[in-house]
Amino acid sequence: MTVSSTLNITNGDCAVEIMKKAGISGEFLPWRDVLHEGPVPAGLSLEELSKVRAQFIADRGWGTVEEITECFVERDNVLKAFGEYQKVILWFEYDLYDQLQVIQILDWFAQQDLVGVELSIICTDQYLGLLSPDEMKLLVQYEQPVTESHLNLSTKAWAAFRSDTPEKWCELLSEETSALPFLEGAVVRMLEEYPSCLNGLSRTAEQALKVISEGEKSLMKVFSKTQKMEERKFLGDASFWVVLNELLGSSLPLIEVSEGEALTLPALEGRELTVTEAGLGVLAGKVNWLDVSKVDRWVGGVHLTSESVWCWDISG
Repeated sequence: MTVSSTLNITNGDCAVEIMKKAGISGEFLPWRDVLHEGPVPAGLSLEELSKVRAQFIADRGWGTVEEITECFVERDNVLKAFGEYQKVILWFEYDLYDQLQVIQILDWFAQQDLVGVELSIICTDQYLGLLSPDEMKLLVQYEQPVTESHLNLSTKAWAAFRSDTPEKWCELLSEETSALPFLEGAVVRMLEEYPSCLNGLSRTAEQALKVISEGEKSLMKVFSKTQKMEERKFLGDASFWVVLNELLGSSLPLIEVSEGEALTLPALEGRELTVTEAGLGVLAGKVNWLDVSKVDRWVGGVHLTSESVWCWDISG
Protein backbone atom coordinates (compact mmCIF):
# COMPACT_ATOMS: atom_id res chain seq x y z
CA MET A 1 0.00 0.00 0.00
CA THR A 2 1.33 3.46 -0.86
CA VAL A 3 0.29 6.90 0.23
CA SER A 4 -1.00 7.60 -3.29
CA SER A 5 -3.37 4.61 -3.33
CA THR A 6 -7.17 4.63 -3.24
CA LEU A 7 -9.52 2.72 -0.96
CA ASN A 8 -12.83 1.84 -2.61
CA ILE A 9 -15.58 0.96 -0.11
CA THR A 10 -18.70 -0.72 -1.49
CA ASN A 11 -21.63 -2.90 -0.47
CA GLY A 12 -20.42 -6.42 -1.20
CA ASP A 13 -18.26 -8.87 -3.08
CA CYS A 14 -20.19 -8.87 -6.37
CA ALA A 15 -19.57 -5.15 -6.83
CA VAL A 16 -15.90 -5.59 -5.97
CA GLU A 17 -15.43 -8.24 -8.67
CA ILE A 18 -17.01 -6.03 -11.32
CA MET A 19 -14.96 -3.02 -10.21
CA LYS A 20 -11.78 -5.06 -10.59
CA LYS A 21 -12.83 -6.19 -14.08
CA ALA A 22 -13.56 -2.56 -14.92
CA GLY A 23 -10.00 -1.61 -14.07
CA ILE A 24 -10.94 0.59 -11.12
CA SER A 25 -7.65 1.30 -9.36
CA GLY A 26 -6.91 0.87 -5.67
CA GLU A 27 -7.82 -1.46 -2.83
CA PHE A 28 -11.37 -2.71 -2.21
CA LEU A 29 -13.42 -3.03 0.96
CA PRO A 30 -16.83 -4.76 0.79
CA TRP A 31 -19.02 -3.85 3.79
CA ARG A 32 -21.08 -7.06 3.89
CA ASP A 33 -23.69 -6.36 6.57
CA VAL A 34 -27.48 -6.68 6.41
CA LEU A 35 -28.12 -3.77 8.75
CA HIS A 36 -31.86 -3.81 8.02
CA GLU A 37 -31.99 -7.08 9.99
CA GLY A 38 -31.13 -7.76 13.60
CA PRO A 39 -29.85 -5.59 16.45
CA VAL A 40 -27.99 -2.34 15.76
CA PRO A 41 -28.07 -0.83 19.26
CA ALA A 42 -26.73 2.56 20.29
CA GLY A 43 -23.79 3.20 22.58
CA LEU A 44 -21.34 0.78 20.97
CA SER A 45 -18.09 1.45 19.15
CA LEU A 46 -17.53 0.12 15.64
CA GLU A 47 -15.68 -2.89 17.05
CA GLU A 48 -18.32 -3.59 19.70
CA LEU A 49 -21.15 -3.31 17.20
CA SER A 50 -19.32 -5.63 14.81
CA LYS A 51 -19.28 -8.30 17.54
CA VAL A 52 -23.03 -7.91 18.01
CA ARG A 53 -23.58 -8.13 14.28
CA ALA A 54 -21.32 -11.18 13.93
CA GLN A 55 -23.27 -13.03 16.62
CA PHE A 56 -26.59 -12.15 14.97
CA ILE A 57 -25.44 -13.29 11.53
CA ALA A 58 -24.07 -16.52 13.00
CA ASP A 59 -27.36 -17.10 14.81
CA ARG A 60 -29.06 -16.84 11.43
CA GLY A 61 -26.98 -19.81 10.32
CA TRP A 62 -25.04 -17.86 7.70
CA GLY A 63 -21.62 -18.83 9.05
CA THR A 64 -19.83 -19.51 12.29
CA VAL A 65 -19.37 -16.69 14.76
CA GLU A 66 -15.60 -17.17 14.50
CA GLU A 67 -15.60 -16.83 10.71
CA ILE A 68 -17.88 -13.81 10.69
CA THR A 69 -16.06 -12.10 13.54
CA GLU A 70 -12.77 -12.56 11.70
CA CYS A 71 -14.33 -11.05 8.57
CA PHE A 72 -15.59 -8.00 10.46
CA VAL A 73 -12.28 -7.52 12.31
CA GLU A 74 -10.45 -7.54 8.99
CA ARG A 75 -12.97 -5.12 7.51
CA ASP A 76 -12.79 -2.73 10.45
CA ASN A 77 -8.99 -2.78 10.46
CA VAL A 78 -8.88 -1.78 6.80
CA LEU A 79 -11.32 1.04 7.51
CA LYS A 80 -9.28 2.27 10.48
CA ALA A 81 -6.19 2.38 8.25
CA PHE A 82 -7.87 4.87 5.89
CA GLY A 83 -5.16 7.45 6.66
CA GLU A 84 -2.68 5.34 4.71
CA TYR A 85 -4.61 6.13 1.55
CA GLN A 86 -4.66 9.37 -0.35
CA LYS A 87 -8.26 8.90 -1.40
CA VAL A 88 -11.30 7.01 -0.14
CA ILE A 89 -14.30 6.52 -2.43
CA LEU A 90 -17.67 5.16 -1.29
CA TRP A 91 -19.56 3.29 -4.05
CA PHE A 92 -23.17 2.59 -3.11
CA GLU A 93 -26.72 2.17 -4.40
CA TYR A 94 -30.05 3.78 -3.59
CA ASP A 95 -31.72 0.87 -1.79
CA LEU A 96 -32.21 0.27 1.93
CA TYR A 97 -29.36 -2.25 2.25
CA ASP A 98 -26.86 0.25 0.87
CA GLN A 99 -28.19 3.44 2.43
CA LEU A 100 -27.86 2.02 5.94
CA GLN A 101 -24.25 1.12 5.18
CA VAL A 102 -23.65 4.63 3.86
CA ILE A 103 -24.82 6.34 7.03
CA GLN A 104 -22.85 3.94 9.23
CA ILE A 105 -19.63 4.52 7.31
CA LEU A 106 -20.04 8.30 6.99
CA ASP A 107 -20.94 8.58 10.67
CA TRP A 108 -17.67 6.81 11.46
CA PHE A 109 -15.71 9.14 9.17
CA ALA A 110 -17.38 12.14 10.82
CA GLN A 111 -15.50 11.21 13.99
CA GLN A 112 -12.09 10.93 12.29
CA ASP A 113 -9.35 13.40 11.37
CA LEU A 114 -9.70 13.60 7.60
CA VAL A 115 -6.78 15.95 7.00
CA GLY A 116 -4.74 14.71 4.06
CA VAL A 117 -7.40 12.25 2.85
CA GLU A 118 -9.80 12.97 0.00
CA LEU A 119 -13.19 11.44 0.85
CA SER A 120 -15.77 11.14 -1.92
CA ILE A 121 -18.96 9.25 -2.73
CA ILE A 122 -20.68 7.74 -5.74
CA CYS A 123 -24.32 6.91 -5.10
CA THR A 124 -26.38 5.51 -7.95
CA ASP A 125 -29.88 4.31 -8.74
CA GLN A 126 -28.35 1.31 -10.52
CA TYR A 127 -27.51 -2.02 -8.91
CA LEU A 128 -23.73 -2.27 -8.78
CA GLY A 129 -23.71 -6.07 -8.79
CA LEU A 130 -25.66 -6.14 -12.07
CA LEU A 131 -23.52 -3.67 -14.02
CA SER A 132 -21.10 -4.56 -16.77
CA PRO A 133 -17.48 -3.45 -16.27
CA ASP A 134 -18.00 -0.69 -18.84
CA GLU A 135 -21.12 0.54 -17.03
CA MET A 136 -19.22 0.51 -13.74
CA LYS A 137 -16.49 2.72 -15.20
CA LEU A 138 -19.09 5.27 -16.29
CA LEU A 139 -20.15 5.83 -12.66
CA VAL A 140 -16.90 7.70 -12.00
CA GLN A 141 -18.48 10.78 -13.58
CA TYR A 142 -20.94 10.95 -10.66
CA GLU A 143 -18.25 11.05 -7.96
CA GLN A 144 -18.65 13.97 -5.58
CA PRO A 145 -16.70 15.10 -2.52
CA VAL A 146 -18.11 14.23 0.88
CA THR A 147 -19.02 17.48 2.63
CA GLU A 148 -19.96 18.50 6.14
CA SER A 149 -23.59 18.20 5.05
CA HIS A 150 -23.07 14.53 4.19
CA LEU A 151 -21.32 13.86 7.48
CA ASN A 152 -23.77 15.77 9.67
CA LEU A 153 -26.81 14.14 8.09
CA SER A 154 -25.26 10.68 8.36
CA THR A 155 -24.47 11.22 12.03
CA LYS A 156 -28.05 12.28 12.73
CA ALA A 157 -29.53 9.43 10.67
CA TRP A 158 -27.26 6.75 12.15
CA ALA A 159 -28.10 7.86 15.69
CA ALA A 160 -31.80 7.83 14.79
CA PHE A 161 -31.55 4.34 13.34
CA ARG A 162 -29.84 3.04 16.48
CA SER A 163 -32.26 4.71 18.89
CA ASP A 164 -34.36 2.36 21.02
CA THR A 165 -37.55 3.99 19.76
CA PRO A 166 -38.45 4.86 16.14
CA GLU A 167 -39.49 8.50 16.61
CA LYS A 168 -36.19 10.06 15.54
CA TRP A 169 -36.07 7.83 12.48
CA CYS A 170 -39.57 9.02 11.56
CA GLU A 171 -38.55 12.64 12.12
CA LEU A 172 -36.02 12.36 9.31
CA LEU A 173 -38.97 12.43 6.89
CA SER A 174 -39.67 16.04 7.84
CA GLU A 175 -36.03 17.16 7.76
CA GLU A 176 -33.68 18.30 5.00
CA THR A 177 -31.99 15.19 3.60
CA SER A 178 -30.95 16.34 0.11
CA ALA A 179 -27.27 15.75 0.90
CA LEU A 180 -28.13 12.05 0.69
CA PRO A 181 -30.93 12.08 -1.90
CA PHE A 182 -31.80 8.40 -1.51
CA LEU A 183 -32.01 8.43 2.28
CA GLU A 184 -35.68 9.45 2.47
CA GLY A 185 -36.77 6.40 0.49
CA ALA A 186 -34.67 4.18 2.73
CA VAL A 187 -36.25 5.70 5.84
CA VAL A 188 -39.73 4.91 4.56
CA ARG A 189 -38.80 1.40 3.47
CA MET A 190 -37.32 0.62 6.88
CA LEU A 191 -40.46 1.90 8.59
CA GLU A 192 -42.50 -0.43 6.40
CA GLU A 193 -40.69 -3.37 8.01
CA TYR A 194 -42.40 -2.55 11.31
CA PRO A 195 -45.63 -4.47 11.85
CA SER A 196 -48.56 -2.86 10.06
CA CYS A 197 -51.24 -1.38 12.29
CA LEU A 198 -53.79 -3.03 9.99
CA ASN A 199 -52.70 -6.67 10.14
CA GLY A 200 -49.44 -6.94 12.09
CA LEU A 201 -47.35 -7.85 9.04
CA SER A 202 -44.24 -6.17 7.74
CA ARG A 203 -44.40 -5.06 4.11
CA THR A 204 -42.11 -7.93 3.10
CA ALA A 205 -44.27 -10.50 4.87
CA GLU A 206 -47.49 -9.06 3.46
CA GLN A 207 -46.15 -9.05 -0.09
CA ALA A 208 -45.07 -12.68 0.26
CA LEU A 209 -48.43 -13.71 1.68
CA LYS A 210 -50.28 -11.94 -1.15
CA VAL A 211 -48.20 -13.63 -3.85
CA ILE A 212 -48.74 -17.07 -2.30
CA SER A 213 -52.47 -16.41 -1.82
CA GLU A 214 -52.74 -15.63 -5.53
CA GLY A 215 -51.62 -19.16 -6.31
CA GLU A 216 -47.85 -18.99 -6.65
CA LYS A 217 -46.37 -22.05 -4.95
CA SER A 218 -42.74 -22.10 -6.10
CA LEU A 219 -40.29 -20.76 -3.51
CA MET A 220 -38.05 -18.98 -5.98
CA LYS A 221 -40.97 -17.58 -7.98
CA VAL A 222 -42.53 -16.18 -4.80
CA PHE A 223 -39.23 -14.47 -4.06
CA SER A 224 -38.93 -13.18 -7.62
CA LYS A 225 -42.48 -11.81 -7.70
CA THR A 226 -42.14 -10.05 -4.36
CA GLN A 227 -38.93 -8.43 -5.57
CA LYS A 228 -40.83 -6.98 -8.53
CA MET A 229 -43.13 -5.27 -6.01
CA GLU A 230 -40.18 -3.31 -4.59
CA GLU A 231 -39.34 0.17 -5.83
CA ARG A 232 -35.72 -0.42 -4.77
CA LYS A 233 -34.77 -4.07 -4.34
CA PHE A 234 -32.70 -4.67 -1.21
CA LEU A 235 -33.51 -8.13 0.13
CA GLY A 236 -31.49 -11.27 -0.48
CA ASP A 237 -33.00 -14.73 -0.72
CA ALA A 238 -31.56 -15.85 2.64
CA SER A 239 -33.26 -12.92 4.36
CA PHE A 240 -36.51 -13.66 2.54
CA TRP A 241 -36.40 -17.25 3.78
CA VAL A 242 -36.28 -15.92 7.34
CA VAL A 243 -39.51 -14.01 6.72
CA LEU A 244 -41.21 -17.08 5.25
CA ASN A 245 -40.09 -19.23 8.17
CA GLU A 246 -41.61 -16.73 10.59
CA LEU A 247 -44.94 -17.02 8.76
CA LEU A 248 -44.56 -20.79 8.74
CA GLY A 249 -43.39 -21.38 12.28
CA SER A 250 -45.66 -19.19 14.39
CA SER A 251 -48.20 -20.62 16.82
CA LEU A 252 -50.83 -19.83 14.17
CA PRO A 253 -49.05 -20.46 10.85
CA LEU A 254 -50.03 -18.21 7.96
CA ILE A 255 -48.47 -20.45 5.32
CA GLU A 256 -47.73 -24.14 4.86
CA VAL A 257 -44.92 -25.82 2.96
CA SER A 258 -44.82 -29.30 1.48
CA GLU A 259 -42.16 -31.81 2.50
CA GLY A 260 -40.85 -30.38 5.73
CA GLU A 261 -41.33 -27.84 8.46
CA ALA A 262 -38.72 -25.16 7.66
CA LEU A 263 -37.21 -23.54 4.59
CA THR A 264 -33.49 -23.64 4.00
CA LEU A 265 -31.09 -22.65 1.27
CA PRO A 266 -30.67 -23.76 -1.40
CA ALA A 267 -34.36 -23.80 -2.23
CA LEU A 268 -35.71 -27.19 -3.23
CA GLU A 269 -37.85 -26.94 -6.34
CA GLY A 270 -40.19 -29.71 -5.21
CA ARG A 271 -41.42 -27.83 -2.14
CA GLU A 272 -44.59 -25.78 -2.52
CA LEU A 273 -46.14 -22.98 -0.49
CA THR A 274 -49.81 -22.45 0.30
CA VAL A 275 -51.69 -19.96 2.46
CA THR A 276 -53.63 -21.18 5.50
CA GLU A 277 -57.08 -20.02 6.52
CA ALA A 278 -55.39 -17.92 9.20
CA GLY A 279 -53.20 -16.35 6.53
CA LEU A 280 -56.23 -15.42 4.46
CA GLY A 281 -57.83 -13.95 7.57
CA VAL A 282 -54.79 -11.77 8.24
CA LEU A 283 -54.69 -10.59 4.63
CA ALA A 284 -58.39 -9.70 4.82
CA GLY A 285 -57.82 -7.68 7.98
CA LYS A 286 -60.00 -9.99 10.05
CA VAL A 287 -57.09 -11.04 12.26
CA ASN A 288 -54.08 -9.05 13.44
CA TRP A 289 -51.05 -11.31 13.45
CA LEU A 290 -49.68 -9.52 16.51
CA ASP A 291 -52.60 -10.90 18.51
CA VAL A 292 -51.83 -14.52 17.68
CA SER A 293 -48.03 -14.68 17.30
CA LYS A 294 -44.95 -14.05 19.40
CA VAL A 295 -42.91 -10.99 18.45
CA ASP A 296 -39.15 -10.91 19.00
CA ARG A 297 -37.09 -9.06 16.42
CA TRP A 298 -35.05 -5.91 15.96
CA VAL A 299 -35.37 -2.93 13.64
CA GLY A 300 -32.13 -1.01 14.08
CA GLY A 301 -31.94 -0.15 17.77
CA VAL A 302 -35.60 -0.95 18.43
CA HIS A 303 -36.29 -4.33 20.01
CA LEU A 304 -39.80 -5.40 19.12
CA THR A 305 -41.36 -7.87 21.54
CA SER A 306 -44.88 -9.01 22.29
CA GLU A 307 -44.79 -6.72 25.33
CA SER A 308 -43.37 -3.73 23.43
CA VAL A 309 -44.47 -3.40 19.83
CA TRP A 310 -44.29 -0.39 17.54
CA CYS A 311 -46.54 -0.40 14.47
CA TRP A 312 -46.36 1.43 11.17
CA ASP A 313 -49.52 3.21 10.02
CA ILE A 314 -49.25 3.53 6.25
CA SER A 315 -52.07 6.09 6.25
CA GLY A 316 -49.97 8.39 8.42
